[in-house]
Amino acid sequence: MAVIGIESTAHTFGVGICEDGKIIANQKSMYQIKDKGMVPIKVAAHHSEKSSSVIKAALDEAGLNIEEIDAIGYSMGPGLGPCLAVGLRSAKRLALDNKIPLFPVNHAVAHIEVTKQRFGVADPLIVYVSGGNSQILGIEKSPFKHYHVYGETFDIGIGNMLDSFAREAGIVPSWGSEVAKVAAGGSYFEMPYTVKGMDFTFTGLLTFAVKSLALHPIKDVAYSLQETSFSMLCEASERAMLLTGKKNLIVCGGVAQSSRLKEMLEKMAKPHRRRVYVSPNELNADNGAMIAVVAESMFKSGQSFDIEKLDIKQRYRADSVEIRW
Repeated sequence: MAVIGIESTAHTFGVGICEDGKIIANQKSMYQIKDKGMVPIKVAAHHSEKSSSVIKAALDEAGLNIEEIDAIGYSMGPGLGPCLAVGLRSAKRLALDNKIPLFPVNHAVAHIEVTKQRFGVADPLIVYVSGGNSQILGIEKSPFKHYHVYGETFDIGIGNMLDSFAREAGIVPSWGSEVAKVAAGGSYFEMPYTVKGMDFTFTGLLTFAVKSLALHPIKDVAYSLQETSFSMLCEASERAMLLTGKKNLIVCGGVAQSSRLKEMLEKMAKPHRRRVYVSPNELNADNGAMIAVVAESMFKSGQSFDIEKLDIKQRYRADSVEIRW
């Protein structure tokens, strides 16, 4: 069985193909974000321009023709409306033209599932850290099997917080990964730290960090911002891990590419004899392969959808998705 997945929630138009659970292609084109951040209509125009070539590149990488594809998945949400719409149109066109079933996939669930399946971890605690969201989740079975949110950001995702700081600090390109480079060799000073149970907030921290640029070297501000925000995630994750009793922890989403965050979570988990699992960066960055993996699971579970009625959902929470596989 071969399944195509199309990802288009934000800056990346990605197309992945999996075959019986194995990823055999993963192609993408990423909109280059400048100092003004993402302008949704411009990002959507990029996706429209690149969609056909990225789909072709994925099929070529897999060595398949469209006639050999059994199912298609697309990122239904959450995400930027114009960008999601491009992915939906591309997926619908492929599905209708070739009479292939189409499956709507939750972006956050895809990040989780691709890591779970890669490592064969059945019931982990999940630290999902992306641009638009930051959540601590785990499987619960009532009222139906779903990802329950134990804790989450009250305002912005940690990825957006780091990207926003990068723009304010004049770091180019304005990515959290570039903040990490600037932070190398920095010294720590105290910043606002806000954790309420298993929830956290980042806007106050961001405001303080931006104001601190006038008082401290940029590398010290970047280092302190990173250490403080990651420590907040570690505290909330440790509390959730001990309260739920879950034995394994996976970290997923764009910010899971941070080697420092992984290091801090491993130090937190080690005394409790918990293991931390993180997929390679290519599977934590937005990508089509993770969409394909979930679409294949949905197809195998017997789910089906009326293609004409499928749409996008900008505010599509992971805890609203019934896990039938």
